[in-house]
Amino acid sequence: MVRVLALGLLSVACADELPPTLQEFVDLAINDPEAAVAEIRKMDFPMVQEIAMPTLAAVAASGNGLPTVVGHGMGDSCFNRGMKSITNGIAAKTGTYATCIPTGGNVLSDTINGFLKTMDSSIDYWNEKIQADPKLANGFNCIGFSQGNSQCRGYIERYNNPPVANWISVHGTGMGVQAFPQCFTQEKKLGLLCRTFAEVLGDLAYNPLVQGILYQSNYYREAHKVGGKAYLKNSQIAQWNNENPDNFNQTYKDNFISVKYAMVKAAGDSMVYPNQCEQWGDIEDGKITEYTGTEYYKQDLFGLKTVDEAGGIALEQTTGDHLQFTSDELYGWVEKYFMNTEVTV
Repeated sequence: MVRVLALGLLSVACADELPPTLQEFVDLAINDPEAAVAEIRKMDFPMVQEIAMPTLAAVAASGNGLPTVVGHGMGDSCFNRGMKSITNGIAAKTGTYATCIPTGGNVLSDTINGFLKTMDSSIDYWNEKIQADPKLANGFNCIGFSQGNSQCRGYIERYNNPPVANWISVHGTGMGVQAFPQCFTQEKKLGLLCRTFAEVLGDLAYNPLVQGILYQSNYYREAHKVGGKAYLKNSQIAQWNNENPDNFNQTYKDNFISVKYAMVKAAGDSMVYPNQCEQWGDIEDGKITEYTGTEYYKQDLFGLKTVDEAGGIALEQTTGDHLQFTSDELYGWVEKYFMNTEVTV
């Protein structure tokens, strides 16, 4: 396993222009993956917890018959007990197949790749696994948790064959983030320290070397940098959003408008800022903006307006912090959006 992981990071490790601390983490991941995962776990990232299986009375008699693909968050892994329980619970609730697709072959590589495997590369890996699974050949529903929603969105726009019918985004990064975790208060403007971090490190995030290795840089959208040359040219989420008029991708838009979306926001989220991003919102002219007020909505750059006008955007909210939800809430979303719907693929 160490050898395989090392091969995946070899080209990055040879670069001599990476920030020194990022290079140190890359080196650690290559030489001692166990120690790298230990460093990740020191950060105490919120991860989904084990949930109870649905009772027989809670299992609906029928659904849309589609299986489910599950995406895990930053610092988590499909091989962890929480994600396993979520996947098994969804399978029991829907009465159909459910699978959590990792970004690596075991818990170490899956966890590390949540940082040191780019969004696009991670989605390529997902596509390979999806193509190889005959149970997904006729289409599926997708549910992501936190960063796992970038996986769902990226697969939809870049591949979507076999197609996704419905996507539930639980406290997701699908529209990106505009501040560093736990460095803000929701509904308020960023404080001085947060603004300093964002402005100073924003350009670094859009450096092609950093974009080529660090997953989180790929969906980082610093309000003052969006629209800048480095962002438009190098940012992966800028490409997904069709924000660069010189690099418009019609396939991304066509794929996006073929799916229905349920976006779950955490009211007290300390990881995603602004939490309106969890429901396609943004910061426009210094103000936190609902998705219908954003420029990419008004211009329908990637199809958000088209989907909304067709009734394909649903909004849900939880009261607590990031990835704090109950089993009743989870199974309620699954029943509402995966089971009480018609097959559209």
